[in-house]
Amino acid sequence: MIRRPGERTLRLRAGLRPAVRTGAAGLLRPAVRLGAAVLLPPALTATAVLAMGPAVAAAEGTPTVKLPVMTAVLTDDADCTERSTAKATAMPWEHQSLELLRAARISQGAGVKVGVVDTGVSTEALTLAGRVEALGGGGDDCVGHGTFVAGLIAAAPTKGVAFHGVAPRASIVAVRATTEHGTSSAAGVAAGIRDAVDAGAQVVEVSAAFETTSAALDDAVSYAAKHDSLIVAAAVPDPPSGPGAGTPAPRKYWPAASPGVLSVLDVDVKGVRQDDALLPVDADLAAPGDGVVGIGPRGSGHFVGNGASLAAGYAAGAAALVRSAFPDLSAAEVARRLISTAYPDYVPRLDAYAAVASVPEDGTKGAGARADAHVGVVRMPDRTQGEHATRTAVLVAAAGLGVLLLAGWVALAVPRGRARGWRPPRR
Repeated sequence: MIRRPGERTLRLRAGLRPAVRTGAAGLLRPAVRLGAAVLLPPALTATAVLAMGPAVAAAEGTPTVKLPVMTAVLTDDADCTERSTAKATAMPWEHQSLELLRAARISQGAGVKVGVVDTGVSTEALTLAGRVEALGGGGDDCVGHGTFVAGLIAAAPTKGVAFHGVAPRASIVAVRATTEHGTSSAAGVAAGIRDAVDAGAQVVEVSAAFETTSAALDDAVSYAAKHDSLIVAAAVPDPPSGPGAGTPAPRKYWPAASPGVLSVLDVDVKGVRQDDALLPVDADLAAPGDGVVGIGPRGSGHFVGNGASLAAGYAAGAAALVRSAFPDLSAAEVARRLISTAYPDYVPRLDAYAAVASVPEDGTKGAGARADAHVGVVRMPDRTQGEHATRTAVLVAAAGLGVLLLAGWVALAVPRGRARGWRPPRR
C-alpha cells in the first residue's frame, strides 16, 4: 500500500461508504444524506446509472442507450464476446467526475507506456489502433475485459462519441495473464508484471485480486519498484456474475496489498458501493468502477462494466497523465501525487484534473518539474491571485491614510489638552 509520511492508510469498515457529489462548477462536494438516500444535483441524476445484466446508460438528459455487460470471465463452453452494436454518444458520468476535459488541456499521456495485465488487449480495437504493443498472445482478447480496461486508460476520441480514455495519447503494453476465457493465476500475473516492465511500461495496471500472495507475485512487485514502474491494482476482485452467499469480512487482496502498489476501489455514480460488495482492509484511492462505459475487443460499439479492475484502469490512466506532465517524478512520487490531490473521503476519490493541475507548495509546476520528496501537500493554482493583490493594495492604502489622519488629530488635540490641564472643554 502507498502511505504518505505521518499518515495511516484510510481503513474501510462495514457500513462506511464514500459519497460524492458534483457541484455546478464540476468540483466534487460531499453528498448530503437523508437516511440511506444520497441527494444529487439535477445535472448528475441524469447521468449513467447502470446495473448487471442488460444495462441502460444515460447521460446529460439524453435518451437511454442499452449496452451489453462486459464480464471478466467467460464459462469454459462460452463463445468469445461478440461485438456491440450500441454506442454511448453522451458524456459518461465518470468523465464529469474525473474532470477529464480539463485534464486534457494539460496532459494526455503522450510518451507513456501503460501495461495492462488482464485478458489481453485486442489489436482490432479501433480506438487503440497503432498504440498496442502485444506481448506473446496479448493481442488476442476473447473475453474483452482487458480491451475494456485499456480503453478506459487510452482510447482515442471518436467523432460523435463522447467516451474516450483518460490518457488518449498513451500507448498500451498488452499482456494476457489469464486463460483464453479469463481465469487468472498468481503465477500468470507475476509473469505479466515482469513482461510489462521489461517492455518499458512506466505504469502497470493489474485487474486480478487474489486472497493470498506468492513468492513469485511478491518478487514481481519488487521488480517493478526497482525499475521505477508504478503498479496500479484492483483492491478487491471484480463482482461475480451470479448472486453471492453474503458479504465476507474485509480482508487483504494481492497484489493490491503489497507495499508500493497503488490500491484502487470502485464507486458508482453516487459515490457509493453495493451493500454486498467485497471490502478490502484498506485502499489508497477510489475511482469510477461501477456502471462505467467502455469499448469492446471488436467493432465500434460500447459495453458497460463493473468492478475495482475498472477503477484501477481509470487510476492507471491518471498516473499516465502525471508521468507525462511530470516526467522527472518517480513512481512513488506519482502515487503520492494522485493520493494527495484526491478529494478527501473514507477512501480518497481520484481527481485526474487536480493530479496534473495542482502546484506543489514549493511553487514548481509544469512539465519537467520535480516535486520535493518532503512536500506531501499540494494546492490548486490560485485563480484569484490578482484579485487578492488588488484587495491587499487597497487595504494597505486605507491603513496608511488612517495613520495619517490619526497623527493629525494627535498633533491638534495633545497641545489643547495640556493647556486645559486635561479637563473637559467648557460648553
